[in-house]
Amino acid sequence: MNSEPFIAVNARALLEQHGLDSFDALWGLQLDAVDDPNIGRGGWSSVYRLELADTDGQVQSFYLKRQQNHLSRSLRHPGGEPTFAREFRAIQQYARHGIPALEAAFFAQRRTAEGRKAILLTRALDDYQPLDEWFARWSDLSWADKRDVTLACGALVHALHNTGRIHNCLYPKHIFARLAQDGAGARLIDLEKTRRALGQRDRVRDLDTLNRRSPALSRAIRLRFLLACQGKQRLDDEARALIVALNQRQQRKQAA
Repeated sequence: MNSEPFIAVNARALLEQHGLDSFDALWGLQLDAVDDPNIGRGGWSSVYRLELADTDGQVQSFYLKRQQNHLSRSLRHPGGEPTFAREFRAIQQYARHGIPALEAAFFAQRRTAEGRKAILLTRALDDYQPLDEWFARWSDLSWADKRDVTLACGALVHALHNTGRIHNCLYPKHIFARLAQDGAGARLIDLEKTRRALGQRDRVRDLDTLNRRSPALSRAIRLRFLLACQGKQRLDDEARALIVALNQRQQRKQAA
C-alpha cells in the first residue's frame, strides 16, 4: 500500500533541509550498515546510523531502517506486511498511551517491481544504554544508581502492562535506561511483537522473560523491581501471588 509518508513535526524541517523528506531520498541514501542485514521472511532488513546537522549546527542522530520483502503475516494481513509497518503502528500506540519508547521521525512503505519496501526512521537514544549493558557493569554502580535504574525500568513495565499490553519480547537489550540530573528514565525498543495481554498469564510471561535474564540483580533489588512493575512500594497479596507465579513458571521451565 502506497500512501503519503509520516513525518514527525519535530523532524520535518531538518529532513527538508537535507532533502531527505521523501521515500526515494531516504531509500537511495548511501550509508554503512551498523550490522549485518537481517535475511529472512523472504527478504532483507538493514539498519544504518544517520547524523544530520540542523540550522544551528547541532547534530541530531537517527537510525534509518530499510527493508524489502521482509514481511510479517497475521490473520489481519494474511498476505503479509512489512514488519516496520507493524512496529510503526506500535510506536504510535505507545505514544498515545504515554508509554516511553523510541520515537518515529519518518515512515513510509511502497509496492514496487522489486517487491514490498518500507522505511522507518527513529531518533537515536544516545543518552540511554540497553539494560544488558547496565548489567555488564552492575558491580561498579553505587547502590543508589542500581536502585534508580531498577525503579525506572520497573515503572516502564508497569506503564506498559497498565494499558493492557505486553511487549512480548522483553529482553534486557530492549529496555534502554539512563541516569540524569533530573532522575532516571527508561524507554522500550523493538516493538514489532507487542500486543494486547490476554490475561495475567501473559503479563507473567513478559516479566519472566526479563526476570530470568537479569542475573546481576540481587534478591533485594529484584524484589524492588517486581514491586515497581506492579506500581507498588511494599509486598501485598497481589505482589506475593506474582512472585509465586514467576517461581512456578521458572520451575516448570527448568523441569522441561
